[in-house]
Amino acid sequence: MKVIQLLPELNSGGVERGTLEVGNYLVQHGHESVVISNGGRQVEQLEAEGSRHITLPIHKKRLSSLKQVKVLRTLFENEQPDIIHLRSRVPAWLAWLAWRKMNPATRPYLITTVHGFYSVNVYSKIMTRGQSVICVSRSVKDYVCQNYPDTDTNKLSIIHRGVSAESHPYSFQPSSDWLTQWTQQFPQVDGKYVITLPGRITRWKGSLDFIQIISRLKNKGLPVHGLLVGEPHPRKLDFLEEVKRQIQDAGLQNDITLTGHRSDVREIMAISNVVISLSTDPEAFGRVTLEALAMGKPVAGYDHGGVHEQLSALLPEGRIAVGDIDAMTERLKTWYETPDYPKQDNPFTLEQMLRQTLAVYQAAQAQQHRK
Repeated sequence: MKVIQLLPELNSGGVERGTLEVGNYLVQHGHESVVISNGGRQVEQLEAEGSRHITLPIHKKRLSSLKQVKVLRTLFENEQPDIIHLRSRVPAWLAWLAWRKMNPATRPYLITTVHGFYSVNVYSKIMTRGQSVICVSRSVKDYVCQNYPDTDTNKLSIIHRGVSAESHPYSFQPSSDWLTQWTQQFPQVDGKYVITLPGRITRWKGSLDFIQIISRLKNKGLPVHGLLVGEPHPRKLDFLEEVKRQIQDAGLQNDITLTGHRSDVREIMAISNVVISLSTDPEAFGRVTLEALAMGKPVAGYDHGGVHEQLSALLPEGRIAVGDIDAMTERLKTWYETPDYPKQDNPFTLEQMLRQTLAVYQAAQAQQHRK
């Protein structure tokens, strides 16, 4: 079986990581994996793991990108894949326009994955046009059904994102070298009750709620230290300054640390006492919170989207009504005294995600052969 996955670029991000994971899994199981994108720093890893990469400028939402439709159609006809898997809107439009002009009797089977809660419009509807449509959570499936009611629900499937038990084992502990370097870099954290909010420093991720929560816990006499682990969007640096001002105004400059971008989020979560999710808009899935839960960390999060699904399965006590800072503060105070821990039997594994994806591919291939 030959599968072509298409996405804008191969840099950082959940879609990119999932593309690499599926490509690697296909190769390990004797199939052919091809990825088309505008390139990026993860191409080297993709190719090292046995996939083939084809570089095409399919990443920009502009009229000139339509030139790639004919290029893609020729490429599909030459490559003759069994499956075309579309993971993002611009590449999906270009590939769909190319695919629909191919012979319906012989063209590849078309699969799309809805990775998020896109704005509801004709442009986004392309992600529902696959012959099979994968949704990354039940929340995303509900979003598709509610906003695109003409979508055939029989072609929708839910494949949750997954975390590897090898990379994020229960009770994971960082190395002694890492711990030494961490303590040297952030001595103010040592000996404190560490509460971590991982993710980009953006308004909807809840950075301002985080400041209020840390302030209230300090006022209750708890020896807490807050970690904001992430960087701002390059075009929203003014919000970072707003966060810094609010930390200063609250007198928390010694109690909240902004770490900036970190490649060791796993280790930081492992040394944290609690990891929280304060997203005011629902997360399509929320992989970082799942990684924390998989490692056995108490996670408290606003109760919607994919985080609701994770906490319902692994730590229901961590579910907090969206925006309820009082309830979040009380939950963290309770956990300081008597923590709850997530179940060890995690249903959201990488292996399951990959098995289910391959099963969708194989069902599609079987359907192609029945033409």
